[in-house]
Amino acid sequence: MIKIELKTLFSPQKIGNVEIKNRIIRSATQIAGASDDGYITDELINFYVELAKGGTGLIITEITSIDEVGRNIRNHQICLYNDSYIAGNKKLVETVHEYSDVKIAPQLSHAGRQGFNPVAPSTYLYKINKKTSRELKNLEIKEVISNFVRAGVRSYESGYDMVQLNAGHGWLLSNFLSPYINKRTDEYGGDVEGRTKILVDIFNQLRDEVGKNFPIFLKLQTQDFVEGGITLEEAEKIAKILVDTGYDAIEPSGGSGDTIFDQSTPSYPFVVVKSPEDENYFLPSVKRLKPIMKDKPLILMGGVRNPVTMEKFLQEGVADFIAMCRPFIYEPDLPNRWMGGDLSPALCTSCNQCLGTMMSGILYCPIRKKVEKRKEREEKKKA
Repeated sequence: MIKIELKTLFSPQKIGNVEIKNRIIRSATQIAGASDDGYITDELINFYVELAKGGTGLIITEITSIDEVGRNIRNHQICLYNDSYIAGNKKLVETVHEYSDVKIAPQLSHAGRQGFNPVAPSTYLYKINKKTSRELKNLEIKEVISNFVRAGVRSYESGYDMVQLNAGHGWLLSNFLSPYINKRTDEYGGDVEGRTKILVDIFNQLRDEVGKNFPIFLKLQTQDFVEGGITLEEAEKIAKILVDTGYDAIEPSGGSGDTIFDQSTPSYPFVVVKSPEDENYFLPSVKRLKPIMKDKPLILMGGVRNPVTMEKFLQEGVADFIAMCRPFIYEPDLPNRWMGGDLSPALCTSCNQCLGTMMSGILYCPIRKKVEKRKEREEKKKA
């Protein structure tokens, strides 16, 4: 019997100059564990401690609001739009850092058309909330850029190891990239360079504030899956601009609420992974962007479930890191299981039942909870 070793999956690699102990990243996931006002709670810290104990190399926390207008439509979202939030974030970082050299980063985001007071690069009727977004004025875009930069500085001051900007899934930054939403004719619209300018400006201003040793990377929309939206061909041009600008890594993704009801498109995170053929659904994006990365790390996410396949992708240089989110909701100790020699795929079936749990409290896996309750009943019977 051939023994398979995950040598590359559990080898160190860097993003910027920060070394991560393995190639496993917990992709940003909304937890709904902050207070109503966006402050870090002990319950939320305990959630991330469980992940840190489980062996993940890098934890990207969740969409973190950079200003009040940009808050998510859900409550209990982490915020970093003023200095009062630094203390709680610092406590979270310091607690996570107590566990086996785990690195941690926030994902800075603006809800845009998906917020309480929807705004967008251009007027847009969003079919999910049935609201028409107000078009941002040029001066307001400058303010958004400044707010991203200040939130990035607060991330640095909180002790985070790096920061990710959320330019995917229909949030504001991805709306600027998307030609089917961004119809502007000023410096932040028009051709690819104009629509990408907001990300270039944020990077340059934030880099000036935090220096060269604090990695700044991206969750990047690479396909909109709607007519007139971003295609892989255009995503390649966008990514090249961003790599040349200096971003330290890219995590390709795609889809948004516009495709939530169309299961024929891999609209993260709503895809149901029913078989191995459904896995790795953003592999085409990764393969398209890899040649232009200039040795900057590329992160594969989207229905990744099998550690043997992950090892193969890493060894072949298809990707540099592997990111998952839903599998960690079921198994926060998944990396430790694989490191211990159990190489069976993640137990997560991608049923998406977890998504509804945030409406009444902190995120959890209903399937895992059922298994735990069944075990409790069996233990009581034995006793």
